Parts: sequence; C-alpha cells; structure tokens
Amino acid sequence: MYESVLRRALLIIAVLGLALGLGVWRNGIDIASPDMIWTAATLPVVAALAISILRDFWIGRIGVDAIALVSMSAALLLGQALAAVVVAIMYAGGTVLEDLARGRAERNLRALTDRAPRVAHRKSAHGTETVAIDQVAVGDELLVRAGELLPVDGVLIDASAQVDESTVTGEPLPERRGAGDALRSGTVNVGEAFVMRASAIADKSTYAAIVRMVAAAQTAKAPFIRIADRFALLLLPATLLIAAIAWYLSGDPIRALAVLVVATPCPLILAAPVAFIGGVSRAARAGILMKGSAALEALAQIRTAIFDKTGTLTLGGAELIEIDVAPGQGTNEPLRLLASLEQASHHVLADSIVRIARHGNLLLSQPCDVREHRGEGLEGQVDGISVVAGSRPLVLGSGPLPNWAESGESRYRDTQVLRVFLAIDGRLAAVFTFGDAIREDAPGTVEALRSAGVTRIVMLTGDDGAAAEKVSASLDLDAVFADATPADKVGTVEAEKAAAPTMMVGDGINDAPALAAATVGIAMGARGGTASSEAADVVVLTDRLEPVAEALRIARRTRGIALQSIVVGLGLSGAAMIAAAMGHITPVAGALLQEGIDVAVIVNALRALGDGRLEHDRNGRRS
Repeated sequence: MYESVLRRALLIIAVLGLALGLGVWRNGIDIASPDMIWTAATLPVVAALAISILRDFWIGRIGVDAIALVSMSAALLLGQALAAVVVAIMYAGGTVLEDLARGRAERNLRALTDRAPRVAHRKSAHGTETVAIDQVAVGDELLVRAGELLPVDGVLIDASAQVDESTVTGEPLPERRGAGDALRSGTVNVGEAFVMRASAIADKSTYAAIVRMVAAAQTAKAPFIRIADRFALLLLPATLLIAAIAWYLSGDPIRALAVLVVATPCPLILAAPVAFIGGVSRAARAGILMKGSAALEALAQIRTAIFDKTGTLTLGGAELIEIDVAPGQGTNEPLRLLASLEQASHHVLADSIVRIARHGNLLLSQPCDVREHRGEGLEGQVDGISVVAGSRPLVLGSGPLPNWAESGESRYRDTQVLRVFLAIDGRLAAVFTFGDAIREDAPGTVEALRSAGVTRIVMLTGDDGAAAEKVSASLDLDAVFADATPADKVGTVEAEKAAAPTMMVGDGINDAPALAAATVGIAMGARGGTASSEAADVVVLTDRLEPVAEALRIARRTRGIALQSIVVGLGLSGAAMIAAAMGHITPVAGALLQEGIDVAVIVNALRALGDGRLEHDRNGRRS
C-alpha cells in the first residue's frame, strides 16, 4: 500500500514539475530556471528507481528499468533536464498502471470470496438454528432451503433433491440427487428444501478450495518476461561497454556521454509500451478486455489452447434439441401451451422455453390455476385446457410410455439432456428434449486458431465423457478431458503449460482456478461478473467465441509491431552509438538524432491502434 502511494506521488511530482517548468520557460518568470525545476522533479523518480533496481539486482533480475535509470541520469548530467523529466513521467506512469491492475485483481478475488456461503441452518434438539458457517461440524444435519447455496460438502439424507451444480461442474442443467449422494458446497438448491449431513467443515469444502486455488494460482504465476527486459539484458552492458571503450581510446569523456545520449532506450521505454497499449485499445474496440499489456504480450506467444465445454464451446444453456409429438399432432401447439404454462414458473428452463416459443412467433396465453411441484414440473389451465408439464413421474406416474415416445427415450437414455413431458387434458401429447448445443462460431474459431499457429487444442470439462467426446468429435479437437474437478483442471493446465505457452478459455466459477493457472486465462464474461472474469487475464465482453481468435490475432500483430519498432530503433541507435564513439556525433547532435529515432519508432508503434486487415491484404495475407 505504501509503495503504491509513493509511485502515485512520484508521478504527480514529475507531471507538476514538467508543467511548472514549461510555464516558467514560456512566461519568462525569474523564480528558478526551467532546468532546475525539471531536475528537481526528476530526482525523486531517479532515487526511487535506483532503490528498486538495487532490490531487483539482489534477486538476480535486471530489466529495462535499469536503462531508464541510466537514461535519466545521463540526461541530467548532460543538462537535458526536459528529456529527463519526460522519461520520468513515462516510467512513473507505467508503475502506477501496474498498481491499478494489481489492485483490480485483488478486488476481484475479494468478490469471489464474497459469494461464498456465510450461514447454515443446523438442526438440533431445539429445532433449526441459523449459525455461522464456521460453526458447522462434520456430522451436523443441515436444512437447505429452496434457492439457497449449499454451505458445506455433505451427503443427502432426504429421498431426493435437485441442485444446480453449474458453479462447480459447469453443467447448466439441474442434477437430481438421491439419498446418500454426495453434495458440494457452492451449488444451489433449485428444488424443495432438503436435509443433508455435513461431511466436511467450511474450510475443507469444495467452494473454499476453489477460492484458495484461484488465489494460489495468481500468486504462483511467474512474472511474464517482457520483450523490453530481454533486450535490456543486451543493451545495458553493450551501451556501457561502448561508452567505456570510447572514453578509454579517446581519453575524452564527452564521447562516452555522447554514446549514452544516443543510447537512451526510448525504443524500449516508449515504443513497445505504445504498441501494446495500442493493441489493448484495439482489442477493447473488438469487445475484448485485456488486463494490461503483459496479458496481450503473453497471449501473442500461445501455442496450446484449452477450452471449457459448457458455456464456452457450447451455449451453456438448455436449448431445444427435439420435439417428439403424438401421432396427428403438430409441434407448434404443444410448444405454445408449454411456453404459456412456463410463464408462471421459476425453473431454470422456463425462460428458455418462453424465448423459443416467442422466437417462433407463437402467441402465448396467460395461464391460470397454476400449481408448481418444485423440481418436478407444474400444472395449470391454458385457454381452458388442462396442461401438465415436467418429469415423467409427474406427468405419467408409473404408467408406460406410448409407443411413439419409446424411440426418443432410447435415443437419449445415456445422454446429458433434460426431457420435459407434456400432457394435454390428461393425455401425453409431446416430449421436449433440451440440451447444450455447440456454438455456431465454435468450428470457425477452432479453425482460425489453428491457422494462427495454435498447434494443440484441448477440451477440459466437468461434464461426463459421452457428452464431451461428442463435442470434441464435432470440432476435431486434439484431446478431451472429462469429469474434471476444479483441481483436475488446474493439474491439466499446469501439465500443458509445461510443454508450451497455454491459454485457458472458460466461463464458470469452476474454471476460475484453471484460468488463473494458465499462461493466459480468457473468460467468456458476457453473462456477468463471474469468478472466471475475475481470475482471467483477458475477458471477452460479447457472448460469442470468435473474439478469442481475434484476440490472438491482435496480440500477435501487436507483438510483431513492437518487435519491429524495438529492432529498428535499437539498430539505428546502435549505428549512432558507434558513430558517437568514433567522434562523429556530439552529445547535442546525438540527442537530436535520438529524438528523431524515437519519433520514428513511436509512430510505427502507433500502427497497433489500427485493425491491420488492409495492410494484411496489401501484403498478401500478412499483417
């Protein structure tokens, strides 16, 4: 906290010093010379940077910051105070931006913990009491009311329960559990109230483990080695060596100063950040939020892509797959009656059913006398017609299926779908099958990633193997890992990351630890501020998969522009350094020449703000 405040103060001092010095110079005020003001504003940044470099040196790291120190110090020694304060502003501004990004990550982790269950309803000899979750012990019997989060892991005592496990497994359809089945914290009771027995305390339960894994993965992720740092390892010793040789051979310290001036590393300090900031801005216009330029730079080097299934490669909701109807019956009227009745329901499928019917321009009626059997279905009157919709036991009881419905039952027996039976005036009229559909843009996205150089594409899901294999086969993926817990996902991501830079694309709380563990985590964040968005480095703000491939294209183009700016800028600076060492360039001329080089590479870096598609076409499919 103290360092963050200090860095902001240094930026304010440098900006105010630049403005005050310009004001004195423009108006001819005789309180102090502009150079004195700019020097005074630069020195605090130089001092703070020197301390930081010593600290980094102690842990064995030397980066572009060391060149910034040499640059500012050389500028002050040469009387170039204006250049020094400008470099100081750029350096201090970059550290403040890093602090803002780090603070956001911490706030997002707090948001994840805020969703965690806080209380539990514990049964005792005196009835049911509400207690803090940390007071729950293994073996306690807990009442979970309709709509509540399960407070801890446990075992179902009642005969049945219906829970929404999407936060843990990613599966969008509710799961029915029977007596003795395991239940996980963080999931939601979408049926009637039930009683469970705690099998773990809160700190050892599933949701708490997810929070811990996100925090641990974010902490353990190695800092990305920036392009500028790589070049700095070469530029800094080369600059000092050439300056020392020039001084030694000529006996003239002015030559050494001239070398330092033309070596001022603005291509590193300014050009690369300008390019990456431009790339981040370009991505934002495409509906892609990059959490800093380091995320974009890391994304440019990705070779392996891992996708979650539900909500990422698939739509993540209950889509209507098929309607089986009784002989002589059309599909529109049963769908209209079902959607009319579902208007009175709070079930997770209700909105989807109503949306499908309205998309088909069906005129819905207002239901009456509706009675909902939570977790089973509902019944009521629609236009004077008795309608019952829901599970097979609710609609048919123990009666057999009609022959026309048998084929559908066989087709979907081992498939992850939800079947809604509809009876009209006491007779089964239709069976609706709902499931998760592959996104329309998923095949194109996979193809675009392969074209961009991604060599391995993997699907990682908490769903069952049959559903996962079906999606994988449709998209021609390289590998699929099913029935994965959040911990399994982290392990798989770590294994893939050890072989090649890896991005993880997901959308749910269960994906958050894996997103944090990947080289780059990409969250499908259009459906709200989920834990995936909080843990990820990149957030896709639209409910489409195509921006994932677009993000990679922007990242690689931006990195190419940054590299071009750095290589050309440092090449020109290198030639100027040699000329200065030979006495052909004076310090003043060197400063002017370096400024020209800086302007050229910065203008080139600004190309990252553009789309790049026109130059891509002009250069024969090259951007």
